Amino acid sequence: MILVIDALNRDRFQSVIDDMFRLRARVFRDRMGWEVAVHDGREFDLFDNLDPVYLVALDDAYNVIGCNRMLQTTGPHMLTDVFQDILCGEPPLRSATVWENTRFCIDTERLKRPDSTRSVSSTACELMAGIAEYAYESGLTDVISVVDPAMDRILKRCDNAPYGYLGKTVQMGKTKALAALSDITEERIARIRAFGEITGNIFADEDEVAEALAAQVTDDMLPPYLLDYCNEQIAAASTLHEKDAALRLKAALVEKVRSRSDMRA
Repeated sequence: MILVIDALNRDRFQSVIDDMFRLRARVFRDRMGWEVAVHDGREFDLFDNLDPVYLVALDDAYNVIGCNRMLQTTGPHMLTDVFQDILCGEPPLRSATVWENTRFCIDTERLKRPDSTRSVSSTACELMAGIAEYAYESGLTDVISVVDPAMDRILKRCDNAPYGYLGKTVQMGKTKALAALSDITEERIARIRAFGEITGNIFADEDEVAEALAAQVTDDMLPPYLLDYCNEQIAAASTLHEKDAALRLKAALVEKVRSRSDMRA
């Protein structure tokens, strides 16, 4: 399932974002050798402060197994502010209907475990389909993806080949980077779904994920008296607003307990 996180709901899914940053550190620094900034085991940069849209792939137990970041090109984004060498002096890309797609990665280690119910290829296809469908529903015409040659080959293998490229390929740490253009059409979505044998809705329900995450972690992490109090508040909620507030309180308490545990580790 794909969870969409943006400026409107990111405070509900701080634990998911934290796990996503940890995954990005393992993939881009440890596995791929990119020169990225990692703090306390988490990879994030200045563009994560600009309220991007994250598409996060979750497994049936709500573990983060993949992620992607999307930014509007009307403001700062990586192609024009970090990888401007790719453009070979061409004017910066600016369009309300063209967004930038970066930080696509999959947790191959988790997905290759014997108990995993998902595969690397199916997760990659679902995340690609999620990107295309989210972009289509948002009225976008194109997505520009800053990728390395390996990711470019994966796009082509999944019947999601870019229709063109901007500028040239440049060196980035131990690998290279290029800017691939993908048109956002019903045909592209259909091709990705057909290749990945994807049927039905792939997007997660926010409320269901928030409730599942709250129930999943607090039973083990919160003291009994706090757990009982939070569950009582959730059960007593008579409106969606009250229920959401109770869930946020529970998530905030869990995050505080988790932060203290990380400091002691």
